[in-house]
Amino acid sequence: MLAPERRTRADLYAAVAIVVVVVIAVVVVWANSAARGTESDPAAHPASPAPAADRLPETLTERWHAPDGAASRALTSSGVAVTGDGGTVSGLDPADGHQVWRYRRDIPLCAVESQFATAIATYRDSRGCSQTTMLDTADGKRRTARSSYMDSRLQLSTDGTYMVAQGPDRLEVWRSDLVRTLEYGHVDAPVNPRTQPRQGCRLLSATSGGSRLAVLERCPDDVADRLTVLNPAPKDASAPEEYGSHVLTEPGAADEKARVIAASDNRIVLYLPGNDIAPPEFAVYDTAANPIATHRLTAPLAENSTVTRLGSDYFVFTGNSVIALNATTFEPQWTASDASGSPAMMAGAILVPVTDGIEALDPSTGAARKRIPLHRSDYHGEPISLAVSGTVVLEQRGGRLYGTS
Repeated sequence: MLAPERRTRADLYAAVAIVVVVVIAVVVVWANSAARGTESDPAAHPASPAPAADRLPETLTERWHAPDGAASRALTSSGVAVTGDGGTVSGLDPADGHQVWRYRRDIPLCAVESQFATAIATYRDSRGCSQTTMLDTADGKRRTARSSYMDSRLQLSTDGTYMVAQGPDRLEVWRSDLVRTLEYGHVDAPVNPRTQPRQGCRLLSATSGGSRLAVLERCPDDVADRLTVLNPAPKDASAPEEYGSHVLTEPGAADEKARVIAASDNRIVLYLPGNDIAPPEFAVYDTAANPIATHRLTAPLAENSTVTRLGSDYFVFTGNSVIALNATTFEPQWTASDASGSPAMMAGAILVPVTDGIEALDPSTGAARKRIPLHRSDYHGEPISLAVSGTVVLEQRGGRLYGTS
């Protein structure tokens, strides 16, 4: 019979050493993890969307304001106003501005967007704007997250189906669960080399519209900008599928201010700034990147111009006016002059910010229905982005969000 095993002093020392190593490893992992620098303060009870307004207000008064430097437009979803500033994303009560929920990290925000009753917040670390978190806008709880190599600055845009994260060298398209459906441009460590159709291109502008992704890019061997139309969700996310790609020959096609305005399942519209002998224009293309039509503009778009989609229609804030585009053909329908920013919809009317308040327009004709007075505090002519939550009109301007009612 074998003698029973006995613990020795060396065994005890070894066990203690193992425990110490494990504890140190846990501490190191925790110290370097995202969780250490994250504070999540969700709502005790989910917010509820406010009933839609059935009539336009007679006047508006500022009720509150909050920092909002990371979002590119006024955001509201699930009955809360969403703001992003520093490293914090907040859900605020639109009526009085009090905090409903908060999510904070100790790294800076790159961008904040909202879609599908969620807030998507992208943070910057050593790999660029690479850390993205999705929050439920009703209560601020974390739904999911993703991490990947990205540029150090990017723009987030949504189309009702996909989200596009575009930087100057690389873009990704994400599903509603943040799963990547496409990567395009620079690939940090491609598994399969030469899957990208071109190398070294600078991505100037990109917009998704359902089944099409339009990218305006400048490639090393091209004399002007190139319009490339892609499948936003190919079979392999790392292998882009092109529907068409052509170097543009129209006036203004080599100008840095050219951009994609909108995309749909069968049309794409670009803004081309023109040149000394040709005026600026909206140029319409099919989904193979072939030209279809042009619509001349009376003045170039300002650098702070924006595009807003309300329902199925598109509205372009030019810097001093709003142009409504036909949802099917992208042909300009009407123009509202003396605008101070991008519009929103309320009680069946298009709300457009103007110098002394907000003007309500007929969506079909652009005819003025009503002028709503509003005195803006600390306003210095910055472009205004509008959003509506129930009877509250939100204004984003100058890096802050204002609630008015």
